Amino acid sequence: MPKKNLDFFMTNNKIPPLPSLPQPSQPPAVQAAALSLDQVSFAWPGGQQVFDALSLQVRAGEFVAILGPSGCGKSTLLNLLSGFQQPAGGNIRINGNAVRPEMPELGYVFQSPNLFPWLSALDNVRFGLRMAQRLSAAEQIERAQSYLALVGLADAGHKLPHQLSGGMQQRVSLARTLVLEPSVLLMDEPFAALDAISRNAMNEETLRLWSKLGQTTVFITHDIDEAVFLADRVVVLDPAPGGIRGIVDIDLPRPRSLAATRRLPRFADYRNDLMDQITQATQSA
Repeated sequence: MPKKNLDFFMTNNKIPPLPSLPQPSQPPAVQAAALSLDQVSFAWPGGQQVFDALSLQVRAGEFVAILGPSGCGKSTLLNLLSGFQQPAGGNIRINGNAVRPEMPELGYVFQSPNLFPWLSALDNVRFGLRMAQRLSAAEQIERAQSYLALVGLADAGHKLPHQLSGGMQQRVSLARTLVLEPSVLLMDEPFAALDAISRNAMNEETLRLWSKLGQTTVFITHDIDEAVFLADRVVVLDPAPGGIRGIVDIDLPRPRSLAATRRLPRFADYRNDLMDQITQATQSA
């Protein structure tokens, strides 16, 4: 909607504030799903090979971070996992079923919030439920309010996106995905555009939600500290079509907090190990 029309809409359509809602004490149970890539190959039109016989197993409920130099295929990997791109060879499965973009098990959080500027935060969160014609209108609103509360925005449901900070917009985007209650959450550098303080807050928020909801999560990032802080395992990719350079198991205690976890000697050890692998991958390009 053009800014002039949006200003007219805001002036002539007063949206009443929603009542404050408590954060749900018992979030809905999510049945996590296992992901598997078996001998997956993919090339862009024209012959540029991205993956050749790539295999990876992600356990149900596991948090896996993907690291690698620019051009290694991180976002392409997520597009393959979501079914947005189809492999030239091999299989990608969720709980043994071939992946499809419309699978209800899949949830995708993009790099930008991509909120509809003319819809309130509540209606942005509710949008997917409306399009899928899931639940009655009243139940959609109730669930959307519940997930806004879960991400700490119980009092912001009536606000339009431009009235929210970047971090708040990303929380709305996260709630919009979570409200569909997927069992697999694919996150493509969702906090890359945020300032350092907001990004750190969203890292802790992501772990809080993951510990409550339990989705299998694959998280793309360029930030080594972010990967170590969030993940159970970190997968390092070589430049295309190199595939997986290494996988590092992150044995740090949970629950984690930025203040405590980043002070642990093992945190620095993992960071240095991954930095060495990224440097080697970059030099091999």
